[in-house]
Amino acid sequence: MTTASALNLLDLLDQRRSVPARQLGEPGPDAAQLEHLLQAAIRVPDHGKLVPWRLLAIRGGARARLGERLAAIHAQTEPAVAPSALEKDHERFNAAPLVVAVIARIEADHPKIPAQEQLLSAGCVAYNLLLGAQALGFGAQWLTGWAAYDGEVARELGLGANERIIAFVHIGTAKEPAPERARPALADVWSEWT
Repeated sequence: MTTASALNLLDLLDQRRSVPARQLGEPGPDAAQLEHLLQAAIRVPDHGKLVPWRLLAIRGGARARLGERLAAIHAQTEPAVAPSALEKDHERFNAAPLVVAVIARIEADHPKIPAQEQLLSAGCVAYNLLLGAQALGFGAQWLTGWAAYDGEVARELGLGANERIIAFVHIGTAKEPAPERARPALADVWSEWT
């Protein structure tokens, strides 16, 4: 790796921002961009080469259908839910043209690879999607919300017993510049063990 490319990578990290999903719109990645993004995203640490994750695309009309299912599930499990919460469920996936569900596939009783390492590998895939989308000129946001932890939603999306959603990564074109937020001071999170 050359110094120039290392600087470019550090610039990307220095500029990393989440674009709120509601501020994302068309266009999303085309087929070639999407394939490149996904191929790059799965290049993560993976102890034991277990591939403890998979990716599920939610796009086109599937976004609205999933929103309808979320609202129905929410209303069934919480009959007194506020109409505004159900509207949020309906619209949850409608802004960004592409939502990638990152699904962790955990072998809880693996004799060598702890479940935490498998989960962290899946988390790296989600983070790589954020970085890769930004590198391609798109905005992205990693969200979960109640739907990521709900058993009925998991069944709706076809998850197996050993699978769980760790991220809904919303990807699209930012309608406005990504907001910056306060970041921790390095001195507050860095120390040295001696």
